Amino acid sequence: MPDSLFTAKDFDPEKDRRRRRAITVIASTLVVLAVLAFLFRYWPYEHRVDTFFNALEHKEFKQAFAIWVNDPNWEQQPEKYVTQTRWNYPYSRFYEDWGPSGEWGVVQSHHVDKAGTLPGQSSGVVVVVTVNKSAKPIYLWVEKKGKTISCAPLADAC
Repeated sequence: MPDSLFTAKDFDPEKDRRRRRAITVIASTLVVLAVLAFLFRYWPYEHRVDTFFNALEHKEFKQAFAIWVNDPNWEQQPEKYVTQTRWNYPYSRFYEDWGPSGEWGVVQSHHVDKAGTLPGQSSGVVVVVTVNKSAKPIYLWVEKKGKTISCAPLADAC
């Protein structure tokens, strides 16, 4: 026989308290996760740039170039980075720019300062890095899709 208003079970305040507590815990957890996701939304790009500079600090230039072009097997097809118009950045030029005789000299230290997107440009993230405690930061662009690194589309970025 179905319950009606006259045959309803007695109100159990403990059960109601547990239900409210569970809803509060779930809602609080979701809010904390949303805040953490927002605060760390650029972490993968910052980490990629940090890994790149760690390779430069250890003078592992070929590994750094592999991170730059997001191709761990780049040495098996180096012509790809000479003939492809988007890149046109062979390892020899990369080494001139980022090696010991490059603009930044020997990279001894770095600090990833911050990251963000440019207005109207959603395909990548700009990561700001201080190298060798220089007053002039480097602005690097990390593509969201391909995870490749390049100089940011800003004046005097690299």
